[in-house]
Amino acid sequence: MENILFSVRDNIQKVLVGQERATSLMLTALVAGGHVLIEDVPGMGKTVLARSLAKSVDGAFGRVQFTPDLLPSDVTGLNFFDRKTGEFQFSPGPVFCNILLADEINRATPRTQSSLLECMAEGQVTVDGETRKLPPPFFVIATQNPVETLGTYPLPEAQLDRFLMRISMDTPTKDQEREILERFRDSEPLETLAPVCGKEEIVELQKAARKLYIHPVLLDYIVDLTRASREMRGIELGVSPRGTLALMRASQAKALVEGRQFVTPEDIKAVGVPVLAHRLAVSGMAGSTQAQKDAAEALLQSVPLPTEDWSK
Repeated sequence: MENILFSVRDNIQKVLVGQERATSLMLTALVAGGHVLIEDVPGMGKTVLARSLAKSVDGAFGRVQFTPDLLPSDVTGLNFFDRKTGEFQFSPGPVFCNILLADEINRATPRTQSSLLECMAEGQVTVDGETRKLPPPFFVIATQNPVETLGTYPLPEAQLDRFLMRISMDTPTKDQEREILERFRDSEPLETLAPVCGKEEIVELQKAARKLYIHPVLLDYIVDLTRASREMRGIELGVSPRGTLALMRASQAKALVEGRQFVTPEDIKAVGVPVLAHRLAVSGMAGSTQAQKDAAEALLQSVPLPTEDWSK
């Protein structure tokens, strides 16, 4: 089953140059059944990564370009009166898909941003009192630009907490940037990218990840990390129990992505900052991504790493 993940990773690398870390974290979030917020400056490949993953999985892809005038019904769908039948009909919005790209999510108003809360947390949409389930797997990839703040609405804590991870792209090396020029000089690899797995296989991978063995000592380590965040100097708000669960799920998925049947401390550390940083409120540094990352790094360094045989 892990071969499926290797195939998806290799397929994405046909388009993206480098970005192995971001690709691995994206796959980890998908397998964990969570959602991802990609925060980086324009032109780093956020949308390309999202579209490459979507085209690698044979499922329905939806995209919403968030703008200040976007309405919640533009995302979830709405009921309209059909004169032919004399009844109200439901017109589904772009969220009725398997992989949703929410581009520049912080450009929409809080009301529209919140229209994704129910979708992300419960995998369903309620319109005019009627609830409709979203097709599994349902995976949201949201992007935002942390530099340009004019005309944007920062995501509230409740919305940020719905994302399993917040990740960023890596700046390419000189050789990688040269390879980008060579690869895109006379072709568009994304246009010819073909699916390498089905949505049913992703659902099976998600089920397998939840059954992956995690040593009781590592469960204690995860709890120690999140509890330490609530007592850490300079942190106004630590990680909630939902964040504790997110760290465990992400660690299990990371192990599966790496081809192992058990979780190691390295898996927890690898996903620690992407899972925990955006859940920390740093004193006097509201909205500072770097301050949150630094705090998460300090947290991981402050809690002793256990040593055991993790396979049993």
